[in-house]
Amino acid sequence: QVQPVESGGRLVQAGDSLSISCAASRRTFSRYTVAWFRQAPGRERAFVAATSWSGSHFADSVQGRFSISRDNAEKTVYLQMNNLKPEDTAIYFCAATARSIGPVTSSDAYDYWGQGTQVTVSS
Repeated sequence: QVQPVESGGRLVQAGDSLSISCAASRRTFSRYTVAWFRQAPGRERAFVAATSWSGSHFADSVQGRFSISRDNAEKTVYLQMNNLKPEDTAIYFCAATARSIGPVTSSDAYDYWGQGTQVTVSS
């Protein structure tokens, strides 16, 4: 059982950078596929980025602005967000799975979810 815990979300201005974190207690977290999804008000949850054995994956809307990294010793995955835009405003959720999955972009592929952290970008 893994319980991801997100942190670091806050209010920032357009053009700013922000790093949010996803931490888990399980030592084998380094073997998990970990993804970030986001949900804006009135919209469905959407894939943002993922890190897996095959590398890093990004949604087109954040490609070139966001990066994802792991600190296996700290059992933490980070989402670095640069050049933030008001349309990046959302609750950001961390999701994880130990299973071998197909498309990392599907929310159905993930077994464990955090409670989310709010990122607000003002114009």
